[in-house]
Formats: sequence, C-alpha cells, structure tokens
Amino acid sequence: MSAKKLLVLSVLAVFAGAAAKPTDASAQTRVTIGVTETMETYNPYGDSVSLLYGIWCQVMGCLGTYDFNKSEYVGMLAEKWEVKDPNNWIFHLRKDIKWHDGSPLTADDVVHSFNRVRNDPQSKQGQNIAPIASASVVDKYTVRFTTKQPTAPLPEYIFDRLIITNRAIYEKYGAETADRKYPIGAGPYKFKELVPGQRFVITKNIDYPGVKQLKQAPDEIVYRVMREDEQRVTALLNGEIQIAQFIPPHLQKRVESDPKTKATAVDSVEIMFLAMQPKPPFDKKEVRQAVCHAIDRDRIINTVLQGLATRLDGPIGPGQYAYDPNLKPKYDYNPEKSKKLLAQAGYPNGVDVELETPVGRYTLDKQINEVITQMLNAAGFRAKLLTPEWATLWSNVQAGKVPFYYMGRGSIVDPSVALSQYFETGGSPRIGFSNPKFDKLLATERQTFDPAKRKKVLSEAMSLLTEEAPACFMWRHKMIYGMAKNIDYKPTPSGRMFGEDMRVLK
Repeated sequence: MSAKKLLVLSVLAVFAGAAAKPTDASAQTRVTIGVTETMETYNPYGDSVSLLYGIWCQVMGCLGTYDFNKSEYVGMLAEKWEVKDPNNWIFHLRKDIKWHDGSPLTADDVVHSFNRVRNDPQSKQGQNIAPIASASVVDKYTVRFTTKQPTAPLPEYIFDRLIITNRAIYEKYGAETADRKYPIGAGPYKFKELVPGQRFVITKNIDYPGVKQLKQAPDEIVYRVMREDEQRVTALLNGEIQIAQFIPPHLQKRVESDPKTKATAVDSVEIMFLAMQPKPPFDKKEVRQAVCHAIDRDRIINTVLQGLATRLDGPIGPGQYAYDPNLKPKYDYNPEKSKKLLAQAGYPNGVDVELETPVGRYTLDKQINEVITQMLNAAGFRAKLLTPEWATLWSNVQAGKVPFYYMGRGSIVDPSVALSQYFETGGSPRIGFSNPKFDKLLATERQTFDPAKRKKVLSEAMSLLTEEAPACFMWRHKMIYGMAKNIDYKPTPSGRMFGEDMRVLK
C-alpha cells in the first residue's frame, strides 16, 4: 500500500473516531448503533420496517407499545383505552404531552395521522390500519377508532406502528416540506439529522414528561447503516459504535474476548421464512411443499447458525400468542419426497427457480441461502441464488415483484397482523397468496374476543397456511448484540431500540 493511501486511511480513521464523540455541549452522552435496516425516506409513513417504527415512535410519538417485561401492551401517548363495543375503541390521550414546539398534542393530530397513513401516496403502512373504517375526535384528548368488523387484536395493528404527526405543521407546509424541514414530534427524542442510506440522529427531549428513566438515557443516539458483519464488529471493537446489531455466531467470541466489549443475546420474535408467490412453478401447492421438504432446517441451525436459532414448524414459535406445539402438518427433511411432489406437479425432470436473498440484512442470510440452494438442487430443483442490494430487493418485495425469496417478519407478538399482511387476500402484494377459507378464519379470529376461542381459530388458520405452504417457515434467530461494556441495555425480542432503555455507565 502506498504512503499516500495510508495517509488517507489514517485521516478517515481519525474522522470516524471523532464521529463517535459528542460534537456539542448539549450531547453529554452519545450512543452510536450499527444497524442493518433501510433508512431512505424523511416520510414517517414512507417505509414499513421495524427499526424505523421504533425511531419514529421515539421522535413523533405512538399510542403505545408491547412491554415484554410486563407481557402486556402499555401506553405511550395514550393514557388508557377501552373497547366500547366490538366495533368501537376509545383511546384517551395523555394531557401532559406537548409537541417539541410547545403546542399541545390533541386528538386532531391522531385523526390526521390515521388519514395520512390511508391517503398519502407515499405511505407503505396501509396494512396497519386496514381493519379500521374511520377515526374520529370525541373531544380534545379522546379518539374513537371504528373498525370495519370487530377486531380483537387492534393494539397489535396500531401500537408502535401508527406514527403520530403534527397536523398544524402538515397543513401549514405540506407533506414533503413538513417531513424534510419541520419534523417536529412529541416523543422523548427529537429529530436532529437523517442522511438517507447512512444515518439517523436523534437527541433527547429533556422536557418529555413522566418517564423517570429518560434522565439517565443517552443525550444523543446515532443509528448508522452498517450491513457488513465484519464492519459492525470492527467498528465496535474500535469504539466507533457502542452497540452492534445482529452479531453472527462465528464473530461472537471475538466480541466477548475483547476487554472493552461484551455480547448479549435475546430470543427474537422475528420469524424467518422462504416466500413463494403463486406464479409458475409456485402456483402448484406440491412445488411449494417440495421446497419445504427440501430444507434441512436442523442442520442449518446446528452448523451455520451454531445452535443460535429455534426451529419453526409453523408460522410462530413458543412465547408468541396462539402458539400450538401440536400444529400439523410438519415438514420433515425429505429430498426424495420433494422429487415425488415435483413429479406430481408436472416436473418429473425438475424445475428452474431463482431464490433471492438479502445480504447483510439478517444474520448470515447469504451463507444460509447458499446452503439452501444446494439443498434445493439435491431435491430436484435447479436453483440459482440471486443477491440484489437490500434496498432494491425490499422495494421489489413490497411491490410483489419477487417470486421466491428469503425474508423475516419482525415484532410478532400476536400473529394476526403478520398473517393478514402476508397471506390474507388483499393484505399486501408481498406474496399475493389468496385462500377464501384462510380469509374466513382470519376474519373470525379478529371478531373473537374470548382468548381461548380466538387461539383455537388462529391455530386452525395457521394449520391451513402450513398445509398450503405459500411460505416455508424456517426459524427464529437468537439475536446477538455486541456492546461496549459501559453500555447498560437489554435488547427487546421485537428488535425495537428505545433510547429510554439505554444507559451509558461512567
């Protein structure tokens, strides 16, 4: 390497190190997090990914979230809520919440936000409000949501997903200018900077009321896009970042062996699956089932993932609402059966398929799918692996343009919303599956408020889905987070990353 190149690299390293330190007096503590998601839009409704929901909830505000410590939904902007009748939910807002410009947050803002999710041409979050017919103001601090049909899992649809934005700012400046130049929120953190594709920076709102732990939370949080595993680990060990998402199993010891860093594990509620749109050859159920029998999930978990995952034999696993350990059918690893199923479907000599995978979005995604491709080829397929850029793949998946792909669906506590989003007729184009019996079961479970009866209907729906196999359900990862030892933070199973849960120890 030339002396000139070495000098350039040294200068870059100095700037990278400087970026990890506070740059102004107001940022006494800063936590920089290496993340793998997309951050491409200023519009809070312009994407539908777990990381951004969490960030925007901290900045703009959300009605509530799921508390894994309490095992229940808890309010954020909402003080309490009630089911007035099966089609009407009443949400009472906190009266002490102010927008960052000092004006009060009111029911008008919530109704405005609902309407924007529905009507904004850039919105990709319509599925979150799909069961709701209308939102209306009861009084200044009370909102009514009227559902199209009784919807028992409504909090799962809208809590930490329905981002609340400022109606007055929107009406004064219009959507694009309001989002880009005046992102005034009502949450415990304030918007500071968004560089699409690079970083999202937020700073603590010291005037946010009622959250005791916010005093000890970081003054500034920087979410930096770093999809390469080695990049995140190296940045963590060098002190450029303080938290690294999704450390792969083979790099865990490297993090743990450094005296300045540690590794923390959490069982994820994100389900990983192979999705198949009902287009040739996947319009044949036998082909989809052949894919499921071709994959030796246990071997991938035990070897590639080094045991840091839990096998799925249906859409969800232990700890998720309505999980049934006796769900049928179960797909055993059986490549010979795959070949027979392909023959039954009219492909006795095999069939060509292209499998698309993200690279660096999920734990060892490319390496896993290289193994899956080999397994498919051994089971009668002629599979080719494609590795597009994550932003391109995600955009195409959302538009329904990818016939066969590897993906995760995060933040699943109650599976109703995810099942609707991916598998109900008209839910989203991501898979495009349609089955009238499955649709009827989902409609029934949403209208069933008795938990035992609802779980039974959900189990029946998930059994039918597993039989029809529009997706092969793979596993849930045990997520490994690398951290500096002076960071006190317990990752959530949902992957949401709230600043108020973090501490920088002295």
